[in-house]
Amino acid sequence: MIWPWQDGKQGFSWLKASTFAVMFVPAILLLHDLATGEYGPVPLGGLTYWSGVWATALLLLALAITPASTIFRWRRLIIVRRMIGVTALAYTVAHIIIYFALRFWNFTFIANEIVTRLSLIVATVSTIGLAALGATCLDAAVRWMGARGWQQLHNAIYVVTALALLHYLLSPGLFPDQFLTSGVFFWLMVWRVLDRRRLGTNAAALALLAAASSLFTALLEISWIWAFRDYALSEIFSIYFTTILGIPPAWTILALGLLVSVAAFARQALHLNRHIRSAPDRC
Repeated sequence: MIWPWQDGKQGFSWLKASTFAVMFVPAILLLHDLATGEYGPVPLGGLTYWSGVWATALLLLALAITPASTIFRWRRLIIVRRMIGVTALAYTVAHIIIYFALRFWNFTFIANEIVTRLSLIVATVSTIGLAALGATCLDAAVRWMGARGWQQLHNAIYVVTALALLHYLLSPGLFPDQFLTSGVFFWLMVWRVLDRRRLGTNAAALALLAAASSLFTALLEISWIWAFRDYALSEIFSIYFTTILGIPPAWTILALGLLVSVAAFARQALHLNRHIRSAPDRC
């Protein structure tokens, strides 16, 4: 048996141990906010919302492991991807249990909501898919299914995450995080396309991806508010290009994307410098 803080040879791994500890941070924050009354007069409502946000954020973090390990040439980072994905499933289950409690465990009412509300229909499909992936995350499942079959099944994580984000977008209320997470997902998916074309570590390509992701996020937010929240386009634009309501998600996406491209450029320059220094002197 391999514990969460051990590597494949059952030795202690600082990377896995640190990641395992970080996975408890969202739960600690949720309990702290609950204890301090941050969720207002209906605490289960706030707890339902934020547990879902954290579950979605962990799904995106699991998808971000591959780009991070490739761009920063940190291949060992891959060993924590499974742990993060399983933790996302755990927070999803907690999110569902809290939702049931919010509905006073009235399963007749819950069942009616699940089959009549589009956001919950999408959430149910996403959860079933995530549960299937979690059930087959063990090494025994890889051996039984074969590496190729297992990989084909686990490619469904992209659909599962997209459905989770759609559930978030369709939920009541309007929150910047809905569009921020959607922009991050867009970046992660397009990066995979670039990587197949050997551009996953190219600083210029990553800078263009940052701009495209920012534009996607802005268009999604503007069109979503216009279509579903009954705001005039002039009102949306007047708010969007100010910081009255905080930094717009598109600008956050642009800043994060450009930061990654600068880091990739620095990593490439450092690698090139080391290569030049290690080259034999032929003069």
